[in-house]
Amino acid sequence: MLPGEIYKSLTDKDFKVLAAIEKGISRGMEYVALETIERISGLHEGEVILVLGKLHELGLVRRKTIAGYKAYRLTYIGYDMLAFRALVNKNILEALGNKIGVGKESEIYIGLAPGGLKVVVKVLRIGRTSFQRTRLLRSWSSNKVSTTWYEESKLAAEREFKALKTLSSINALVPVPLGYNRHVIVTEYIEGVELYKRPELRKPEQVLEYIIDTISKAYREAGIVHGDLSEYNIIVTVSDEKPYVIDWPQYIYREEPNALQLLRRDVEYVVRFFNKVYGLNIDHMAIYNRIVSAG
Repeated sequence: MLPGEIYKSLTDKDFKVLAAIEKGISRGMEYVALETIERISGLHEGEVILVLGKLHELGLVRRKTIAGYKAYRLTYIGYDMLAFRALVNKNILEALGNKIGVGKESEIYIGLAPGGLKVVVKVLRIGRTSFQRTRLLRSWSSNKVSTTWYEESKLAAEREFKALKTLSSINALVPVPLGYNRHVIVTEYIEGVELYKRPELRKPEQVLEYIIDTISKAYREAGIVHGDLSEYNIIVTVSDEKPYVIDWPQYIYREEPNALQLLRRDVEYVVRFFNKVYGLNIDHMAIYNRIVSAG
């Protein structure tokens, strides 16, 4: 079943049980005992057992027997459902459609906001491949020993929403954020083509300049550096060739020790791509120096 279909199949009792497991996990438990779920959800044992059977069949929970007692934890998709529910209740999201993209640590869906507005629903999957490595590589990652992938993904979503809100307020070319909950962000939908697909551009040098302008505004006005910029996280609109920079959860602040190194790398990657693909002859160091000196 698609996530949207799973969501439609869930009842209030189902969400109560999912929320109870989440609350139990937030108290430091990897698996939450059946009796704890009953107590937190306020449902009778028979109801909880029936609901857990359904949730397990749908892949929203995993179960394990610990010291003779049944215990449960949320899966990623189970956590997704709680976030979708909250976004629906806040009138940020109305419907969830098909998956339209998969990143290293995210899944992207098309969605609808109230009024029929097409939106992008980004579900963060921080640490999906290697959770411990994720914590080591990210300066913003929580230092708590007991941190879970739930918390890391939630932190990443909060950071990205904050960055997009700041950047859109200074007219940088990024998707406008509409809301977030837990590890899910909803933004405006950009009708365009990913730069890595090498779309034909009438004015490639102008497109590059737009990208540099967004990098500059991020560094000079918002005080942040993207940190992982390449042709894979830039979408160019077909009609007016405006490039939108996406994927901001890994940004770092300008004051951090490696900020200039990452800024230079971001500029170098993008300029090198345009020089190679569109036949430009731009000096990336000149662009980098221009940004830094203006800051």
